[in-house]
Amino acid sequence: MSLDVSPALLEKAERGEVDEAEFVDCVRTSLPYAWEMISSLVAQLKVDGGAFADNQTPPPDEQARGQLLRALASDAIRGALQRHFGVRLAFQNCHRVAVFPLDASVDETLARFTSVRSQLLNQSPEFRDC
Repeated sequence: MSLDVSPALLEKAERGEVDEAEFVDCVRTSLPYAWEMISSLVAQLKVDGGAFADNQTPPPDEQARGQLLRALASDAIRGALQRHFGVRLAFQNCHRVAVFPLDASVDETLARFTSVRSQLLNQSPEFRDC
């Protein structure tokens, strides 16, 4: 899944630097499932507090899964989303997105979440093809 880049935004990119807010808006409109997933987790983290908020429900279809992969596999998109929402993002198994506050007090929890051990423990046969 690629971003739906308007001709005007593409022209700006060809001329030089693009305003990050315009890029974030392009991501929001191009990847609505990923945007909604991340923004709802950010809201959940703000309401519930705690070390992180995560989603453990697989996407409803391959298009939605593709949006999550696109958003979190691209350094530019992921970085822009982290700066926009003021969080750190983590990702497991093509659907388990987590948001962590920027607060250093959760660094250990983030390290555990993104560890090799956690990745192995979060495996299951139904995720084999994701």
